[in-house]
Amino acid sequence: MGLFGKKNKKQETISYCCGQNCDTERMKKAQTKKNEDVSVKILGSGCTKCNQLEAATKSALEQLGMDTTIDHVTDFSQIAAYGVMSTPALVIDGKVVSYGKVLKTDEIVKILQKVRG
Repeated sequence: MGLFGKKNKKQETISYCCGQNCDTERMKKAQTKKNEDVSVKILGSGCTKCNQLEAATKSALEQLGMDTTIDHVTDFSQIAAYGVMSTPALVIDGKVVSYGKVLKTDEIVKILQKVRG
């Protein structure tokens, strides 16, 4: 009668990424690494609008001090895999955050701040 009997109490183990040595230096390094790992992709054929979105994205990343490379995906089968049917599109960390229009730099800054916290 496991349903109505005593509940199994699982021992909860706590795992620390730094072996419980979380000091300010390690935290700064982790934050820097987090900013470096931002994945940004522009989906589009390479048209003028796609290039404008890429330029605005580069500008936004520079404003935020993020050292991130931007991948420009032009293969339509890869674009379709993201579920995008109108380009240009902006993908951050694997999530489509905008499609079908050219965002301004300040709009991209807001999106990056929201997505990356």
